[in-house]
Amino acid sequence: MKSLYNRTSTFDGIYFLLLVNRTQMHYYVLIMPVYLVHSYMVWGIIVMGLLSQLNVMLLSKWFTSSYAAKGYQGFLQLFGKRMVQLFAIFGFLIILLKVSILSLGYVEMLHSFIYPSMDKKWLILVILLISLFVASHGMEKTLRFVVIAFLCGAWILIVFIPFFFPPIANYHDLYPLIPTEWSGQSWQGLLFIWSAYSGSVYLAFMVPWLSSNKKITKYLVIGNMLTIIEYLVLFIATILFYGSSFLSKINFPVVYMASYIETNALVRIDYILISFHMFNYVFDISILLLCFYGAIRVIMSKMNERTTRIGLLSSWFVILISIIIMNQWLWQSVPGQKLLLNIQSCLGAFMYLLVPTILYIAVKRKESM
Repeated sequence: MKSLYNRTSTFDGIYFLLLVNRTQMHYYVLIMPVYLVHSYMVWGIIVMGLLSQLNVMLLSKWFTSSYAAKGYQGFLQLFGKRMVQLFAIFGFLIILLKVSILSLGYVEMLHSFIYPSMDKKWLILVILLISLFVASHGMEKTLRFVVIAFLCGAWILIVFIPFFFPPIANYHDLYPLIPTEWSGQSWQGLLFIWSAYSGSVYLAFMVPWLSSNKKITKYLVIGNMLTIIEYLVLFIATILFYGSSFLSKINFPVVYMASYIETNALVRIDYILISFHMFNYVFDISILLLCFYGAIRVIMSKMNERTTRIGLLSSWFVILISIIIMNQWLWQSVPGQKLLLNIQSCLGAFMYLLVPTILYIAVKRKESM
């Protein structure tokens, strides 16, 4: 079997923009309005987005360092083998949870809107099999899949333009833009937003396939800025349509909004939205599956050995069993779903706060020695 981690070329320029944007646009974009609710949280999206700009700039310093260009060996030089294995264990657990929630979240939408009579286990299996097929082509080709994910997802914003104008839009729902009180729910909303931006942090571990060109910073920044715009458009559209009081009662507000759109050429826009959004989920899960397999190889000290079909399939099977267990014991109830989402939000936010900073400090400390 050809190694899954072979590299024949590196990605730069527009690929950085697309990778940052698509890794930040997944399950969260469809449920975020429920966690934000209040109109003044538009400032939360902007502020967290600007802080995320600082983080992607720190990541750009990592991408252009000599240690990043060495890949796994660069991590060993910075942290040592034992510390890298410890990081891999944490990564193993975080990726397992993230893949599980992404899969369960998308399957929940498919089951609610398109296949209500179908057993969720079959939907989980189908999504994971498609992701396994994409991942089996290797990291390089999987990263190229981001172009398809972007083309199938970015156009969705156009669908929501009518929600910004009367008679659909009620501009009074945009008030207050300045909070009169600040609750625990508001803090949770900020945490959720920060975690939503955290997807780009996984690019730090894909450095062998990413260019070390010093001009990449602007593409990272533009990609993050595009995410800010997408989040703002979708959140403001949901506020104008539902209002804060009703928004908190809807599970998938963005998808339900799409079902209200009627055109002469197309029917059931919500079906189309969910179907096209699948490409983004497949891209995310495929990348995370390869990262998951890579983490296992680091933990087991097998980075110098060739990848195997059995290794990739075993990693996929671990994820499948984990998702089925979570679906059976936690995801079936609303409290269970909220528990998993809150854990994932905290871990994602924590990871996004620490990883770019640790890498930046480690490189600077090593270069000054």
